[in-house]
Amino acid sequence: MSSVVTKYEHIILNESGVPVIAGTTMKVVELMAEKIAYGWSPEELHFQHPYLNMGQIYSALAYYYDHEDELSKDIERRLQNVRQQYKPTEKTPLRKRLKNLSLL
Repeated sequence: MSSVVTKYEHIILNESGVPVIAGTTMKVVELMAEKIAYGWSPEELHFQHPYLNMGQIYSALAYYYDHEDELSKDIERRLQNVRQQYKPTEKTPLRKRLKNLSLL
């Protein structure tokens, strides 16, 4: 596996070109999705991820804000993928039985 060093001290690009925190499997977009979704401060992100130090968290924040358009699109694409995967279907036998029993 090869990675590319960035100008951000704790951020590398993995073999797929995705920014991750060096020495971890934490993607910058995953950390930022938590910050956006929950409104977490850098200190709360550290509390939730004690294996990350504050330097790593601030590097991830800096990388995100310097590449915000690109990474925000990635976060939105991931959300759309999740929504699509969990979209209920009316055609399953279980849903039909539950509907017939007025449980849905």
